[in-house]
Amino acid sequence: MAKTKIEKIASIEEEIKQLENKKKRLIQEQKEQERKDRTNRLCKRMGFIEKLLPDTIPLTEEQFKTFVEQAIATDHSRRILDGLTARNAATAPAQGTGTAVRDNTQPAARTAHTAQEDGADGSVAQG
Repeated sequence: MAKTKIEKIASIEEEIKQLENKKKRLIQEQKEQERKDRTNRLCKRMGFIEKLLPDTIPLTEEQFKTFVEQAIATDHSRRILDGLTARNAATAPAQGTGTAVRDNTQPAARTAHTAQEDGADGSVAQG
Protein backbone atom coordinates (compact mmCIF):
# COMPACT_ATOMS: atom_id res chain seq x y z
CA MET A 1 0.00 0.00 0.00
CA ALA A 2 2.84 2.43 0.79
CA LYS A 3 4.26 1.85 -2.69
CA THR A 4 0.99 2.91 -4.29
CA LYS A 5 1.07 6.25 -2.48
CA ILE A 6 4.70 6.79 -3.51
CA GLU A 7 3.75 6.07 -7.10
CA LYS A 8 0.81 8.47 -6.86
CA ILE A 9 3.09 11.19 -5.47
CA ALA A 10 5.60 10.60 -8.28
CA SER A 11 2.79 10.72 -10.83
CA ILE A 12 1.47 13.97 -9.43
CA GLU A 13 4.97 15.49 -9.36
CA GLU A 14 5.43 14.52 -13.02
CA GLU A 15 2.07 16.11 -13.82
CA ILE A 16 3.15 19.30 -12.03
CA LYS A 17 6.36 19.43 -14.09
CA GLN A 18 4.40 18.96 -17.30
CA LEU A 19 1.95 21.70 -16.35
CA GLU A 20 4.78 24.07 -15.42
CA ASN A 21 6.45 23.43 -18.80
CA LYS A 22 3.14 23.96 -20.56
CA LYS A 23 2.70 27.25 -18.67
CA LYS A 24 6.19 28.39 -19.72
CA ARG A 25 5.45 27.54 -23.36
CA LEU A 26 2.15 29.40 -23.27
CA ILE A 27 3.76 32.48 -21.70
CA GLN A 28 6.49 32.39 -24.34
CA GLU A 29 3.91 32.09 -27.13
CA GLN A 30 1.92 34.97 -25.65
CA LYS A 31 5.01 37.21 -25.51
CA GLU A 32 5.90 36.28 -29.08
CA GLN A 33 2.38 37.13 -30.26
CA GLU A 34 2.48 40.46 -28.41
CA ARG A 35 5.80 41.30 -30.14
CA LYS A 36 4.34 40.38 -33.54
CA ASP A 37 1.24 42.47 -32.87
CA ARG A 38 3.37 45.45 -31.80
CA THR A 39 5.60 45.18 -34.87
CA ASN A 40 2.56 44.93 -37.11
CA ARG A 41 0.94 47.94 -35.44
CA LEU A 42 4.12 50.03 -35.69
CA CYS A 43 4.57 49.19 -39.38
CA LYS A 44 0.95 50.00 -40.21
CA ARG A 45 0.99 53.29 -38.32
CA MET A 46 4.32 54.42 -39.74
CA GLY A 47 3.17 53.46 -43.23
CA PHE A 48 0.05 55.55 -42.72
CA ILE A 49 2.11 58.54 -41.57
CA GLU A 50 4.40 58.23 -44.59
CA LYS A 51 1.39 57.97 -46.86
CA LEU A 52 -0.18 61.14 -45.42
CA LEU A 53 3.10 63.03 -45.02
CA PRO A 54 5.56 61.78 -47.67
CA ASP A 55 7.83 64.77 -46.92
CA THR A 56 8.75 63.07 -43.62
CA ILE A 57 10.49 60.18 -45.43
CA PRO A 58 13.85 61.94 -46.04
CA LEU A 59 14.01 63.34 -42.48
CA THR A 60 16.65 62.00 -40.12
CA GLU A 61 15.46 60.15 -37.02
CA GLU A 62 16.17 63.22 -34.90
CA GLN A 63 14.30 65.54 -37.29
CA PHE A 64 11.33 63.17 -37.43
CA LYS A 65 11.29 62.90 -33.64
CA THR A 66 11.34 66.70 -33.35
CA PHE A 67 8.52 67.00 -35.89
CA VAL A 68 6.31 64.47 -34.09
CA GLU A 69 6.98 65.93 -30.64
CA GLN A 70 6.13 69.44 -31.80
CA ALA A 71 3.09 68.29 -33.77
CA ILE A 72 1.53 66.49 -30.83
CA ALA A 73 2.49 69.11 -28.27
CA THR A 74 -0.34 71.42 -29.30
CA ASP A 75 -3.46 71.79 -27.17
CA HIS A 76 -5.57 70.83 -30.17
CA SER A 77 -3.68 67.53 -30.60
CA ARG A 78 -3.97 66.78 -26.87
CA ARG A 79 -7.75 67.37 -26.96
CA ILE A 80 -8.14 65.04 -29.94
CA LEU A 81 -6.03 62.32 -28.31
CA ASP A 82 -7.78 62.73 -24.97
CA GLY A 83 -11.16 62.43 -26.68
CA LEU A 84 -10.13 59.28 -28.52
CA THR A 85 -8.61 57.61 -25.46
CA ALA A 86 -11.66 58.54 -23.36
CA ARG A 87 -13.90 56.96 -25.99
CA ASN A 88 -11.70 53.82 -25.98
CA ALA A 89 -11.72 53.69 -22.18
CA ALA A 90 -15.52 53.89 -22.16
CA THR A 91 -15.88 50.94 -24.55
CA ALA A 92 -12.82 48.92 -23.50
CA PRO A 93 -14.19 47.30 -20.31
CA ALA A 94 -16.91 45.65 -22.37
CA GLN A 95 -14.24 44.38 -24.77
CA GLY A 96 -11.76 43.41 -22.05
CA THR A 97 -8.95 45.63 -23.41
CA GLY A 98 -9.12 48.58 -21.04
CA THR A 99 -5.70 48.11 -19.50
CA ALA A 100 -3.93 47.57 -22.81
CA VAL A 101 -5.44 50.71 -24.30
CA ARG A 102 -4.50 52.88 -21.32
CA ASP A 103 -0.98 51.42 -21.10
CA ASN A 104 -0.37 52.15 -24.77
CA THR A 105 -1.43 55.79 -24.50
CA GLN A 106 0.51 56.78 -21.39
CA PRO A 107 3.97 57.11 -23.00
CA ALA A 108 2.55 59.30 -25.78
CA ALA A 109 0.82 61.47 -23.21
CA ARG A 110 4.06 61.89 -21.27
CA THR A 111 5.95 62.71 -24.48
CA ALA A 112 3.41 65.35 -25.47
CA HIS A 113 3.38 66.83 -21.98
CA THR A 114 7.19 66.91 -21.85
CA ALA A 115 7.35 68.49 -25.31
CA GLN A 116 4.91 71.19 -24.19
CA GLU A 117 7.01 71.97 -21.13
CA ASP A 118 10.21 72.06 -23.19
CA GLY A 119 8.73 74.49 -25.70
CA ALA A 120 8.63 74.32 -29.47
CA ASP A 121 12.38 74.82 -29.92
CA GLY A 122 13.36 72.21 -27.32
CA SER A 123 14.43 74.80 -24.73
CA VAL A 124 13.12 74.33 -21.22
CA ALA A 125 10.35 76.75 -20.29
CA GLN A 126 11.00 78.96 -17.30
CA GLY A 127 8.51 79.94 -14.67
